[in-house]
Amino acid sequence: MRALVVGGAGYIGSVTVDQLLQSGHTVTVLDNLVSGHRDAVNHDAELVVGDVRDEDSLARLMASHSFDAVIYYAGYIQAGESVLNPGRYFANNVGGCIALLSSMVAYGVGRFVFSSSAAVYGEPESVPVTEEAPVRPVNPYGESKDMVERMLPWHERQSDMRYISLRYFNAAGATDSRGEDHRPESHLIPIVLQTAAGQREFVPLFGTDYATADGTCIRDYVHVSDLAAAHILALERLETGSGVYNLGSGSGFSNRELIETARTVTGKPITVREEPRRPGDPARLVASNEKAKRDLGWRPAVASLEAIIESAWRWHQAHPKGYAS
Repeated sequence: MRALVVGGAGYIGSVTVDQLLQSGHTVTVLDNLVSGHRDAVNHDAELVVGDVRDEDSLARLMASHSFDAVIYYAGYIQAGESVLNPGRYFANNVGGCIALLSSMVAYGVGRFVFSSSAAVYGEPESVPVTEEAPVRPVNPYGESKDMVERMLPWHERQSDMRYISLRYFNAAGATDSRGEDHRPESHLIPIVLQTAAGQREFVPLFGTDYATADGTCIRDYVHVSDLAAAHILALERLETGSGVYNLGSGSGFSNRELIETARTVTGKPITVREEPRRPGDPARLVASNEKAKRDLGWRPAVASLEAIIESAWRWHQAHPKGYAS
């Protein structure tokens, strides 16, 4: 299969590119490198530096490659920033997909896997969250993902394009060669590990008065290699139809549990500073992954939080400045 991975120089995208190549597929990466890293792209993949919203460049790429499928990772991901600058998120996350889907229709590309988010659920009424839970995003980031998801059935009706939308909960961990390098970093595990490494003074702990056992939020973490594997299974599933799937472990860990596990893994003291709650942070966000298990044959291979953090710590020690190392 000839696959186009939009945003393939980023965290999850780069791991997916590696797995696609290992499975014998031909891969082209389209990335503007605003958030991605050139050094994160496997040398056996073709890297095209450009913005998916550049319709003329996108048309030339589509015309010259005859892609069989597209995987889309090119969204901005910081929920807090999206509240401060919603236009930036709608222009990129929604505008980019509009341009891409239009080009796919024009050039007859019939398979699309979309990187969505648990943020579409907002504050869920109950956990674990199933795919049938109400979709009620509470920030522009989640709204942008929902808007794209609502476009997809219309494109399927128009052109018979099949799609699968994968709603992640929390991506985490690293492979030996690929890890998490966001600038600025907003995810808890790399922030905790940067603190353990002496690159930060403390970990901000947002909210300690939630209705959970230790007062901190509970989240569901999935290893990045397991998320990448789900995208490849989704490409295979597109032979039989479209769908929406949650990607989570089915269990959750509190922020305090995560920090304590990181102390054990790293052997380092990790200073914590308690902060007020952030708006829109639900107390518990844990996925039901039964549908993904049943339809995609997917289940997380890296199951424990300790193993996830260990993999991230190894990568962080080998790349103390991220890909700049």
